[in-house]
Amino acid sequence: MKLFNTLTGKVDEIKSSDKKSKGKKLNLFVCGPTVYDHSHIGHARTYTFFDMMAKYLHFQGFKVNFLINITDIDDKMIARSSQSGVPVSEIARAHLQSYLEDMRALGVKFTRYARATDYMPEIIHQVKQLLDKGYAYETPNGIYFDVTKFKEYGKLSKQPLNELNVHRIEPDPTKRHGADFSLWKQQKQGEPAWNSPWGKGRPGWHIEDTAIAMHFFGEQYDLHGGGIDLIFPHHEAEIAQAEAITGKKPYVKHWIHVAFLIIDGRKMAKSLGNILMIKDFLKSYPPEIMRILFLQTHYKKELNYTKEVVRTAEVAHDKLKILMEKLSEIEGKDSKKYDKGLRVTIGREKSKFLAALDDDFDSPKALTILFSIIKRVNTLLEENKLGKKNAEEVLKFLREINSFLGILPKERKVNISNEVQELVDERERLRKEGKFKDADKIRGRLREKGFIIEDTPQGPRARAI
Repeated sequence: MKLFNTLTGKVDEIKSSDKKSKGKKLNLFVCGPTVYDHSHIGHARTYTFFDMMAKYLHFQGFKVNFLINITDIDDKMIARSSQSGVPVSEIARAHLQSYLEDMRALGVKFTRYARATDYMPEIIHQVKQLLDKGYAYETPNGIYFDVTKFKEYGKLSKQPLNELNVHRIEPDPTKRHGADFSLWKQQKQGEPAWNSPWGKGRPGWHIEDTAIAMHFFGEQYDLHGGGIDLIFPHHEAEIAQAEAITGKKPYVKHWIHVAFLIIDGRKMAKSLGNILMIKDFLKSYPPEIMRILFLQTHYKKELNYTKEVVRTAEVAHDKLKILMEKLSEIEGKDSKKYDKGLRVTIGREKSKFLAALDDDFDSPKALTILFSIIKRVNTLLEENKLGKKNAEEVLKFLREINSFLGILPKERKVNISNEVQELVDERERLRKEGKFKDADKIRGRLREKGFIIEDTPQGPRARAI
């Protein structure tokens, strides 16, 4: 599998550096949320992508150790606490629980998560190392990393030091350089704080990630991911911290970034009132629709969330749902029909499908291939040429790819009661007699019971909505 590597600027093959596992173990670190609010669909895009990527690598034979950090102490959290009167720890607890609920609902699975506040000894140790090695300095406001001492600062974002865009770096007149970033912040009145050799305070944003990742993965590891907005300064700072401490390069071999999600052509913002939370989306749609929606656009391209894009995902989901139900019905029958060419088609198209994912996770191309197979299967169903063995082959393929994409509707056995079947038969009789208004009334009664009618070459059938 190859993915675009922000560090090299090329599409590089993913390789394990773990010799003990014979190249089959991968360590993946993804920047998790700052838990001061509920997660929105932009967050969902990032985490579902890395979930699918990790599961696909597992499908290809890798063992992926997928670690997410949780920022549970931060300027935003302190500001939210000041506004609401709720302690930072309670805000963190509630919104971490909310985040985990969202991830479970979306089918996102990671090996473990790590809260920053649980790793204060590791964080403080790294700050001390950077001071001892001359890469950091102390001011009345805390400890800063001196970017001029790390000559390769800017190599991830491809910005020479003298051209750095530092507008996002915290202003402080005690800093030596505008791009210097905080490692440790001295406590201000009323703020949560931890003891350190430099007095009470709390960590800067960047240091928690290197402290946690190096605690679990060591001084160098395979994969690091996040949203595209984290390239600078966050991931740039992580590289500087880690490589300054260890002297080993590269800190991470492969850096992967997911592009922004915007809504109706505009960036999500509270001032615009257009932030869509994951929970609110899931009130209207099943999680599989969100995953299909994300797959429709390549992960490196900006995704413009619109009603039309959601509708396209809905239609795709419905096609999968109907097909799964039809195949499951055939799978349970003793049918002797068999289309020999379908197995060949599935084998050929499956190779193309996997090749698309291997090539920088080209999910739009993979979806096109998937629905070309579905079109062929539906044609065979309409022509009444698809038998039990065919159905089993198609279902096996769909369930196989679903192990990493997570886009199939939840399979459920729907029993058609005698009452429902009698209504179906009655509607068909009325249609044959030309009593179409009466037939339509029965269609309405069936919908009230949770079923719709499909007219097929084999006759009408009821399908659960």
